[in-house]
Amino acid sequence: MKITLITVGKIKERYFEDAIKEYSKRLSRYCKLEIIQVADEKTPDGAGEALEAQIREKEGQRILAQVKDGAYVIALAIEGKMLDSVELSETIARLGVEGKSQVAFVIGGSLGLSPAVMARADYALSFSRMTFPHQLMRVILLEQIYRGFRIAAGEPYHK
Repeated sequence: MKITLITVGKIKERYFEDAIKEYSKRLSRYCKLEIIQVADEKTPDGAGEALEAQIREKEGQRILAQVKDGAYVIALAIEGKMLDSVELSETIARLGVEGKSQVAFVIGGSLGLSPAVMARADYALSFSRMTFPHQLMRVILLEQIYRGFRIAAGEPYHK
């Protein structure tokens, strides 16, 4: 299975880069991982809703340009469905059994995802009703994907 993370913006902190590299290395036992970063748009302080919608749309176009035909798209969104680690593991395993060889997880920028990206998504996943920095969310998502593969393989993991 190929797992692709499509994310908005660059990683700025070294400690996030190190954590991403570590989980990428761990995941290499279970899947082919690709991380695609698309450029973010600068949001001026006090931007109105119309400008924020334009920014989401521009970032959304960049995201959608990276989604491969036939990919199963999971968008990370506050309004998505919350799963525990076992349920996420079962979801990823089920997708493999159903023949979905490419799963793309999408993490939006600071303003969230455009309606077009949400319309393309096959599934909306929420990790919490709270908002997390998108850089930290990459680490959390990679850790949960890694945990999911370990669960599916019957390997030990911490509950």
